Amino acid sequence: MQNMAYPKRVTIYEVGPRDGLQNEASPVATDIKVALIDKLSASGISHIEAGSFVSPKWVPQMAGSAEVMGAISRQPGVAYWALTPNLKGFDAALAANSDGAAVFAAASESFSQKNINCSIDESLERFRPVLQAASAAAMPVRAYISCALGCPYEGAVEPGRVAQLAEKLLAMGCAEISLGDTIGAGAPETARAMLEAVVGAVPLHALAVHFHDTKGQAVANVRVALEMGVSVVDSAVGGLGGCPYAPGAAGNVATEDILGLLDALGIESGVDGLAVAEAGQYILAALNQRQGEQP
Repeated sequence: MQNMAYPKRVTIYEVGPRDGLQNEASPVATDIKVALIDKLSASGISHIEAGSFVSPKWVPQMAGSAEVMGAISRQPGVAYWALTPNLKGFDAALAANSDGAAVFAAASESFSQKNINCSIDESLERFRPVLQAASAAAMPVRAYISCALGCPYEGAVEPGRVAQLAEKLLAMGCAEISLGDTIGAGAPETARAMLEAVVGAVPLHALAVHFHDTKGQAVANVRVALEMGVSVVDSAVGGLGGCPYAPGAAGNVATEDILGLLDALGIESGVDGLAVAEAGQYILAALNQRQGEQP
């Protein structure tokens, strides 16, 4: 019987094609990315992060995102998102017909410096023109908060810092704030403490969670978020992922595992689990084949 605290329906925000593939040792071919996105589009997933318009100098795996966005078979009711770290990236995403833009900040000063070479406050100023341009284009913006449950350089992160940053991002015009456990440091207890702090500053409907599974706690952490009423969960098909700027970070929580959790709790998602599993088998086989071909 469903716990009354759980949301009746949860939206899966699929990050496999972007966050999942950005940590590969070498870029994945465009046709493989397109096939993966098309398979996910057919599964009932309504939000897919299809690419990233960052400098290829920093994340070469995301080069060619415009070609990917132009080649996918867009399905009605599916929003195709792109990561856009600055105005140049946003303009490229807009030209590629992205349905939404994502920006990213960190709850840790050290991680912000390592990741985007600026302070947290400076990163917010960089996003301001992106949000203004997105507003003019009527494009929604979601913001990631990295290191919401721990930093590879600073250790534990105070929940209040996460809440303050989330509040600032919402006030700037972000429609959704995704709370990221970038290194998978969280456990149910720390996830609950962080979420309690953030829910005190930001409405539940504007929150998503983004857990990595470094310590095998991601599904348990998602369950805590669901118990608190969060209804958007980021995940990656096949558990793909990691972070180039977070040594030791494991992959994202697997979309397949989240769908299994939702089924067990009687929560609707509108997603065909078998179709997602087939997409996962496809991309893992493609990546394994590439590794086998490398010297």
